[in-house]
Amino acid sequence: MNRRSFLISASGGLIFSFLSGCRTQAFRNTSAITDKPNIIFILADDLGYGDLGAYGQTKIRTPNLDRMAAEGMKFTAHYSGSNVCAPSRCALLSGKHPGHGYIRENKGGIGSGNEGQEPVPAGELTLPLTLKKLGYKLGAFGKWGLGPVASTGDPLKQGFDRFFGFNCQAVAHNYYPDHLWDDDKRLVLGNSKFSAHQKLPSTADPASAASYNSFTGADYAPDLIGEQALRFIRESSNRPFFLYYATSVPHLALQVPADSLAEYEGKFPEEPYVGNRGYLPHRTPRAAYAAMITRMDREIGRVMNLVKELGIDNRTIFVFTSDNGPLYNKLGGTDTDFFNSASGFRGRKGSFYEGGFRVPCLVRWKDRFPRGVVSDRVTGFEDWCPTMLELTGLEFTVPGGLDGISFAPTLYGKQQPARSFLYRESPGYGGQQCVRVGDWKLVRQNLNLAPKQVKSTVPTTELYNIKNDPLETTDVAAENPEIVSKLSIIVKQQHKYSALWPVRELDKTK
Repeated sequence: MNRRSFLISASGGLIFSFLSGCRTQAFRNTSAITDKPNIIFILADDLGYGDLGAYGQTKIRTPNLDRMAAEGMKFTAHYSGSNVCAPSRCALLSGKHPGHGYIRENKGGIGSGNEGQEPVPAGELTLPLTLKKLGYKLGAFGKWGLGPVASTGDPLKQGFDRFFGFNCQAVAHNYYPDHLWDDDKRLVLGNSKFSAHQKLPSTADPASAASYNSFTGADYAPDLIGEQALRFIRESSNRPFFLYYATSVPHLALQVPADSLAEYEGKFPEEPYVGNRGYLPHRTPRAAYAAMITRMDREIGRVMNLVKELGIDNRTIFVFTSDNGPLYNKLGGTDTDFFNSASGFRGRKGSFYEGGFRVPCLVRWKDRFPRGVVSDRVTGFEDWCPTMLELTGLEFTVPGGLDGISFAPTLYGKQQPARSFLYRESPGYGGQQCVRVGDWKLVRQNLNLAPKQVKSTVPTTELYNIKNDPLETTDVAAENPEIVSKLSIIVKQQHKYSALWPVRELDKTK
């Protein structure tokens, strides 16, 4: 394996050591891979660390994911690729952290009709493109967000053989859209077109279920996407496949079919949400949020059961995680405080405090990975690319230029050196950086303020000991100047200038 380790020297400099050779080898034996593992990677959208029963949730039922945890491994220090959607997914599929990755923030309105996000360039998504070269069949189902149809970021141009779902993040705000994408074709659904961003009319009765009838439809997108994912598994079961199942649940708006909502109606104290904090109104918002997650769990159970039914369970790797932390409380009617979605961690989506990007992560491979094991190894989305490629077991070197470090040995129950650091940055939410080295975590903010804001707000640097203070309540930067200095070297070196995503404080000389 080509694994890069970054170590802090006693003098505060950085030592770069290569744990194995970085020679490039041609891919070999790509036709003889029928015994290689299938990979089913399930990515939730804005699901909090504490939203699953396996991570302490007591109000929302997630029996199938809890079963995955019991039959596999649970990671307690797994970090999404970023604190918002698109850059997080880019890190996952490219193997690069946001300081080097192409997509570093959400940017929409790019494609025809303004549907789609900034497209990744050709050859950017190393994980699917490499698996494709190795003979895998690839399918992407759910939310994409990395480039409009027919652009360089079209999933069909980034290694995937099949795509079904939302190409655009903005369209995915409505679970009853008037269309989805079936490969590169626009599939018209049986739903009337309506905006996912509107309030309840002032003349409507918030307590009446009839007042919300116009915010639903005949075709619930997650159900249609789930059916296509199952079909892909059936049609691909005789060869190795990679299923990227990127559900849009539980991101807003709050919408769920009545049969799922019925399970939670009347279970919680409720106040109708009339749409005054964005997205669609809902009569029972807490019940809707819980029902959306439980219905997602049901669909995951169907995938797990089908794999078992087809007799491919012992050669299929399951991964479940989330693209970032939960939403800020009450946004769009969500109540993440009520559900303790962030497990008490500070921050929410958009933040580099723990609540913004520490996410649940479950991994299961029947008879190959340990059962019921909890790992506190620090891992991140960029690690999945080298990890998955190592798990294929083929004789090749992981492509160069990746930031990820394979944690396949940990998955097999073996000891391996701790990750030397984990770095994140974002030009959004005022501009931020963070790095975690062991128990220490540096957080920098106010790095990309508008000129008028710079006059009244200055960049900040905070330091936390995550072991002693996991909720990040006490900034100890002043007491540990040497640690701050050493970690500051890392954040400076890991930021690479991007003309598309400049950060004022970091790119002053550009």
